[in-house]
Amino acid sequence: MSVQPGWYVDPADTETRRYWDGEGWLGAPIPVDATPPDGPPPPEPSPAPVTPAAPAASATPDAVTAPPGWPPHPGPPQGYGPQPGPPPGYGTAPGYGQQPGHGPGWGPQAGPPGWGPQAGQPAWAPPPGHPGWPGRPPEPRPHGLRLAGYGRRLVARLIDFGLVFALNVVVNGWFVWRWAQEWAPYWQEVFRRAARGDNSADGLPMPSEQASSLLVAILLIATALWLAYEVPAMAAGGQTIGKRVMRIRAVPMAADQPLGVRRALSRWSTLGLPTLLWYCAGLGLVLQLVDALSPLFDHPLRQALHDKRAQTVVVEVPDRPDSAPANDRDQPPGDTL
Repeated sequence: MSVQPGWYVDPADTETRRYWDGEGWLGAPIPVDATPPDGPPPPEPSPAPVTPAAPAASATPDAVTAPPGWPPHPGPPQGYGPQPGPPPGYGTAPGYGQQPGHGPGWGPQAGPPGWGPQAGQPAWAPPPGHPGWPGRPPEPRPHGLRLAGYGRRLVARLIDFGLVFALNVVVNGWFVWRWAQEWAPYWQEVFRRAARGDNSADGLPMPSEQASSLLVAILLIATALWLAYEVPAMAAGGQTIGKRVMRIRAVPMAADQPLGVRRALSRWSTLGLPTLLWYCAGLGLVLQLVDALSPLFDHPLRQALHDKRAQTVVVEVPDRPDSAPANDRDQPPGDTL
């Protein structure tokens, strides 16, 4: 899910705003404290063409006008002289094609391919490879904060999983033990036959129907414990214990404020509810792995699938509260990417 079109603070210059059309910046910047218009900016008028002045009459038609005192020359070398026009895309600008002492059409010649404005490139963007913009735009800083790296997010999630697992050992341990007892005779017989080189499945002791009920209860309890651990903490401050340890937090894209219960529940459900599908040949685990790896392939905001659903981003927490950019504190909520 891409960022919705609207007026946002320019990541390259936080003193200005630009209009984001969903794919790129559009139009000229405006001061950050100015009230943006409704909708996109009006298209910029193209420069009016300038017709070069007619050359002055000369006694010698082929002679080239030169500074006083210079003798007239018979003309430019063969192949050098007036060109049919500027390269495609340059347009006509005041004074283009004229240099002091020469007639119209003299001046810049067609350069190598790729010079000048290219089709589909915004007028404000330097060409790729420009020294001030090496290859791609600068990384967004939502609400003036750096985006959290994938390493920090992974370690925070592992810490949270460890704590949820400890809760399951306490609350869910009896159900897991009973489920294991149901399957123990089956696996013991499988291992005994494997040791003898017997691969047949005839006569294996199968678990009772209670094993399926126990597995459903285990998954329901595990999902409920995860919800109780994560959703209230994320709704209040955007941080679980793992995120606090790694100094990162989740914030809405629209404003630097708490997530709230609705957004926190929407964010958790994308990752947590597939736990119930572990019963279906591990399908839920596959979905959770895809969600966990998705920030590696999302640019530029590094959003996981659960971030995209809840419209949140994960940012680094500054070392000190007063270390946030000064101009970000003066902005109304919801004005940054």
